[in-house]
Amino acid sequence: MNHAYIVDAIRTPIGSFTGSLAPVRADDLAAHVIRALMARQPDLDPTAIDDVILGCANQAGEDNRNVARMAGLLAGLPVSVPGETVNRLCASGMSAVIGAARAIAANNGEIFIAGGVEHMTRGPWVISKTSTPYGRDAQMFDSSFGWRFVNPLMKEKFGTDAMGETAENLLDASAISREDQDRFALWSQQKAAAAQASGRLAKEIAPVPIPNARATLSNLPKTNS
Repeated sequence: MNHAYIVDAIRTPIGSFTGSLAPVRADDLAAHVIRALMARQPDLDPTAIDDVILGCANQAGEDNRNVARMAGLLAGLPVSVPGETVNRLCASGMSAVIGAARAIAANNGEIFIAGGVEHMTRGPWVISKTSTPYGRDAQMFDSSFGWRFVNPLMKEKFGTDAMGETAENLLDASAISREDQDRFALWSQQKAAAAQASGRLAKEIAPVPIPNARATLSNLPKTNS
């Protein structure tokens, strides 16, 4: 069995909801990272890349129609390099990396670009078709987060709690105290602040040019975009 190794890792800054990265499309963000990655590996022949695998949970707007393939093409990779988009919701990017490692282990390739892309701010409003011609039962949802077009049987059997609601359920099920939560949150933020102060995070961030902005972003608060 072959062994898989991470040769390099790079990402964009992480912005806040409706924040500084809002003007940039999700597929452009993914393409930007791939271009930056290739620039850091000038000796890599792009035709040797076996696949681009990206996780993406939404896929309802500009990230639709296989965003991994679109990002690869937008980044300038040869058309011979394929792309695959996977969805395991919040674990989508991790699943993409695991999928690439499995392919290498199974001797189905040697060089993969794997990661994830998401842009909650640019998630579109989505609307259903009516059940009858000229019907008035169309449903509209904000696809930025959470369920839409829920199957009634799914809701009845398993519920459709969002992430925040699920966190509350876990508090009750596991008796997690607020003190423990605050302690963990502080510990996480302290590690992030230390990494940022040491310059460690700068090594993995590809600054993103923002349309109509005077400067590029190189570091942002650690919240979802």
